[in-house]
Amino acid sequence: MVKKQKFDWIAFLKAISVIAIPVALQNLLTTTGTMIDTMMIAPLGQNSVAAVGLCAQFASLMFSCYWGFVGGGMLFFAQYWGSKDEDGIDRAFGTTFACMMFVGLAFSVLAGFFPDLIMRLYTDKESIRAIGISYLKTVAFAYPFQIMSMAMAALLRSTEKVRIPLFASIASVAANILLNWILIYGKFGMPEMGIRGAALATVIAAIVNASVIIILAKIGKYPYLFHFRKHFNFTKAWIIEYLKKCFPIICNELLIGIGFMIQNIVLGRQSEDAIAALAVFRTLEGLVIAFFSGFSNAASVLVGKSVGAGEIGQAYERAKRLILLCGTVIAGVCLVIFAAHKPILTVMSLSGDSYYYGTGMLGIYCIAAIIRMCNWAQNDTFRSAGDTSFGTILEIAFMYALVLPAVCLSGLVFKLPTLFVFACCYIDEPIRIILMQHHMYSAKWIKPVTSQGRDAIIEFMKSKKKL
Repeated sequence: MVKKQKFDWIAFLKAISVIAIPVALQNLLTTTGTMIDTMMIAPLGQNSVAAVGLCAQFASLMFSCYWGFVGGGMLFFAQYWGSKDEDGIDRAFGTTFACMMFVGLAFSVLAGFFPDLIMRLYTDKESIRAIGISYLKTVAFAYPFQIMSMAMAALLRSTEKVRIPLFASIASVAANILLNWILIYGKFGMPEMGIRGAALATVIAAIVNASVIIILAKIGKYPYLFHFRKHFNFTKAWIIEYLKKCFPIICNELLIGIGFMIQNIVLGRQSEDAIAALAVFRTLEGLVIAFFSGFSNAASVLVGKSVGAGEIGQAYERAKRLILLCGTVIAGVCLVIFAAHKPILTVMSLSGDSYYYGTGMLGIYCIAAIIRMCNWAQNDTFRSAGDTSFGTILEIAFMYALVLPAVCLSGLVFKLPTLFVFACCYIDEPIRIILMQHHMYSAKWIKPVTSQGRDAIIEFMKSKKKL
């Protein structure tokens, strides 16, 4: 009989805090900056808030298109980091960076040259659409720099260098807030640019973010960002292996991104008050996702590193407890946000019907988010350990078989109340968490890409059967 070892909670929490806290702070800073953006845009009118919110949904679609490469890249970064394979890290970063930049340039072209088409897709309100077109034409230049920063940050986090992206975010958010004040309202002799000023501030802040990461990495003599020749040392076998692992994640993020886009298209055809409330809600949703991102990165690094190093038992035990901690922290965050929702929504210029919709959306989300974030954290854990298929198939199947039909029918066909349509966006989460938990405890998601991990998994599965 194999005796189960006692789990070291103290060492586990220390390991999490080193990764999760800086990442959460970085994303919290970004979200706070977005909230301040919304507050600074609010005096321009409710339609301006709604337009910028819809433009952010287009950026979210871009995020979905490139995040598959981030997820696949972090799988390789973390496992190669665990096995001390420097050439593997370099090669994985070069491949990931090239793929992500292709996506960023494509979306930049779409936003810069076809903004009217994009805004017509997201809303049928002409007054909101005109403002969004003006914003998109300028903010298009920010997308490549934002993606460059995301690629570098993914590598730095996976190799446990989490402070550099944090410091870069501080500089970027500070620049964005200051430039918003100057460019939107015409301070220090600058022209009053309004919504275009907000877009230009975003572009400059994105350049600051990427520049600070590069400068700090160079000062700290961090090697992997600057091994340019090794970044593109591809072989046919490597490309096949990379795409094999990334393809399910890419499909997942792309199809889920399209699913979210369809949901936003339906919600974008509700009343102007509902659209404004949705824009503010998306900003507040970022607060929850900021804390979730810390656990997501901790899962990717701690679990992936352990799997790559052949410490399969440690990876399995860590994964189970990461999900428990994720649910607990997200529940606390949701309670705090909802308790403070009245002053927050008021400051963001929501009143009357828009305030009613904003409160309702937050109430529904604060319940659903606990389950959703646990599902996402489990999927990220599976991916970091090499299983890129299970969570992908599950999420896509439920999105297209259950969620989208419910949202489209309730919003476009039966014209049901906005909050009912919004609630339909989360109806799959309780079912998925049961299936995800079953898969988690089966340990079938541990699929190493390193030789150390492959050697260790056989013994682990034998010992698990004996417990």
